[in-house]
Amino acid sequence: MKATFIGAIAALGLLVAGCGDMNSTQKRTLTGAGVGAGTGALIGGATGGSALGGAALGGAAGAGAGYLYDRDRRGKDLF
Repeated sequence: MKATFIGAIAALGLLVAGCGDMNSTQKRTLTGAGVGAGTGALIGGATGGSALGGAALGGAAGAGAGYLYDRDRRGKDLF
């Protein structure tokens, strides 16, 4: 149990360190994907559907929303 916890913390640390040099668009797209996947998994599991399917759809929608939000905030054309 302790080794698994330490391994998970180490993996999380590497994941966060890898995101240090991302630009604004990449950060907002990734954040949107993460929030969307988490929300989609919760809704999918709570409604009796597939949590994995909800996570996939929510992640895709969140990534798109994060990208569009960044483009709008920076005053650039959306497409």
